[in-house]
Amino acid sequence: MNKYIAYCGLDCESCEARLATINDDNELREKVARKWSELNGVEITAEMINCTGCRIEGVKTYFCDSLCPIRQCALSRAVESCGNCIEMNTCEKLEMVTGNNAEALDRLTKMSRE
Repeated sequence: MNKYIAYCGLDCESCEARLATINDDNELREKVARKWSELNGVEITAEMINCTGCRIEGVKTYFCDSLCPIRQCALSRAVESCGNCIEMNTCEKLEMVTGNNAEALDRLTKMSRE
């Protein structure tokens, strides 16, 4: 399984927060912070934009590390991804992502067959 696919099926490899981190790109951190602040209705600073990936060793954004209910659930169940969880198709937490992102759902569905 691709280690850059998050528990929820999002592609961390293309995530701007990860790209800003691995390239130490402060302009991109600023851009992501503004975008995420607007989307989430909370203040997110450029200093908060540091992440290597959901399932990869290393730094995570505060949300991904401590607040993401999907990641916390997957870790507690010790599943490789939500695609390996028997509740994938009925999970309300996962629906927060897959309900708006068909590609994430497709990735998880493929993983469930592996």
